Amino acid sequence: MNCPSIEEIIRFASQTPVKSDANLAAHIYNCSACLKLLSIAIEVKECNYQPAKLDLLQASNIVATNFSKQDILKEIIAVDNKEQGIELSIHAPYYINFANPDPLMIEKSIGYVLASLEILKLFGGDRVVFHPATKGKVTREEAVATANANIEKLACAIEEAGFSDKKICIETMGKLAQIGTIEEVVQFCNVAPFFYPCVDFGHLNARTLGTLKAEDDYEKLIVYMLENLPEHKVKYMHSHFSKIMYGPSGEIKHLTFEDDVYGPEFAPLSKVLRKYELEPVIICESDGTQAEDAIQMKNIYFGR
Repeated sequence: MNCPSIEEIIRFASQTPVKSDANLAAHIYNCSACLKLLSIAIEVKECNYQPAKLDLLQASNIVATNFSKQDILKEIIAVDNKEQGIELSIHAPYYINFANPDPLMIEKSIGYVLASLEILKLFGGDRVVFHPATKGKVTREEAVATANANIEKLACAIEEAGFSDKKICIETMGKLAQIGTIEEVVQFCNVAPFFYPCVDFGHLNARTLGTLKAEDDYEKLIVYMLENLPEHKVKYMHSHFSKIMYGPSGEIKHLTFEDDVYGPEFAPLSKVLRKYELEPVIICESDGTQAEDAIQMKNIYFGR
């Protein structure tokens, strides 16, 4: 059986299993590309029809599917996201690593970011997020220096491709072996005017073994960024929020807001965001309850 059209996948996402064609279902669930687009279709549908409507959707790793950019454009048109008022961002493939010593792998990493920006343009969005690097077998200082040099190459490629009007967001990471402390991300974000921080508060809490507890803890992060980045990069930063289990090496797995052991909690962060009049994009990355927990964050922030 050939892969179904994007429109068929959209319709499949809206049906109950009883009404769905068995052969179509079998194909979709056994085809990685179809299954990826089905997950996106369901995610979009959930955002559109939540009782307390959400405003943001971050699509992850779309570049890895086998569908063309035109197919993805049809998908976005089909679900009418612009009419629904949903702002879209893209998370570039997770295997990007700008500390890789192999020049060919750096070319691939640059290509993944540029491909994500191409898709972003079709989405009508303005933000791409990527993981900066993994330390590997060298010292942390060497890995950071290599990543910084390669992110400079990325900046040149972005300018040459005509994407300097987009926000390219560099994410803080949760595992100790990953490059992505707040200090490292701030350093990378100073390479070019279009690099913005993607502050993943769950990651930072995990890599520091649970230090984000009170308003003061969040405020230290915000003040550090304000002192070391242009103000607008902090005001309009990208961010992820979820509770995350951690161990001696940092992040283990994402949790839901039901967790009362690991944290962090959103309420103290929301107070700091209001105090400094920040307007970040905040993407909920809870494990399986993104929509529900995102609504809970909105209710906390707006005092509902």
